[in-house]
Amino acid sequence: MPADSLRHASPIAEDFHGGSPGAIAKRLFHATRPKFFPASVLPVLAGSAWGVAASGAPDLGVFALALLATVCVHAGSNVLNDVGDDSGGTDRVNDDRIYPYTGGSRFIQTGILSAVAMARLGISLLLIAAVAGFVLIAIKGPMILYFGMAGVSLGVLYSLGPVRLSSIGLGETAVAIAFGVIPVCGAAWLQGAALDMQLLIFSLPVSAWVAAILLINEVPDIKADGATGKGTLPVRLGLRGTANLYLTLHLSAIAACVYLGVAGAMPLVAPLLPAVLLFLTVRAAVAIRRGIADRSAMTKAIESTLAIHTLGSLWLVACMLYVYWTTVA
Repeated sequence: MPADSLRHASPIAEDFHGGSPGAIAKRLFHATRPKFFPASVLPVLAGSAWGVAASGAPDLGVFALALLATVCVHAGSNVLNDVGDDSGGTDRVNDDRIYPYTGGSRFIQTGILSAVAMARLGISLLLIAAVAGFVLIAIKGPMILYFGMAGVSLGVLYSLGPVRLSSIGLGETAVAIAFGVIPVCGAAWLQGAALDMQLLIFSLPVSAWVAAILLINEVPDIKADGATGKGTLPVRLGLRGTANLYLTLHLSAIAACVYLGVAGAMPLVAPLLPAVLLFLTVRAAVAIRRGIADRSAMTKAIESTLAIHTLGSLWLVACMLYVYWTTVA
């Protein structure tokens, strides 16, 4: 990649200089990769909507604490992932990245923050999440501890420690659970829903959509990941296999909505929007098969995948609020 393109494939260090509180806050905030926060906010919204529909009694205080804890775990995991990928050398050799979507925040590589500072930030965010979690435990009981421990463990083990799930082909599954099953089911339980099979199935579309985000984001990184021993699924499956898996994830989301609609847990129109969004899915799958050779198509495919997750998750929220309103009416 030409030097000028590389400059625009990373944050510009001069934009983050300064010692004022505002400049420091800007550095810390952007180091967390906030563009991806919908991946943690939307599951909590969806799960809370399910819980409110089940209980008929929204608890806004508990919702706010759950949202704070989940976003902080997400932000902390993003930062620690950058630390792990820098120490493993992946981000340093990644010239095919599509910034700001792939290749990490680039804050360490551009000298905006040191690896030590990033590690401290990540740990601090996890501690804030822990404080919010302890408040929830005091309010709702120890069950929330299990949700929290599972989410934090998956977030940390994704890129750090002796396991490094992202390097052994389990990172995508870990993300699907950590940003799908756990926050959806946890938020629903906090709002009074039972932990049952229908709730688990309701979490699957969110899990599939967030896994698809990670999967497609890993495509431009195939060369760098493969060169440094990070065995993501795109590295293992290749472009064709990754495209097929990507399609399967989106089809499984539709199947879950169909099941819940037929079962009466969601409106019968629940599969409608996910099915309509298939046109974006197919176009993105075609781009995956071409890979980074077509950077423009790859960038649009990543953005489409983010849109599918956002629109699909908001649709689930709307469906469950409809159930709530028709129940209390």
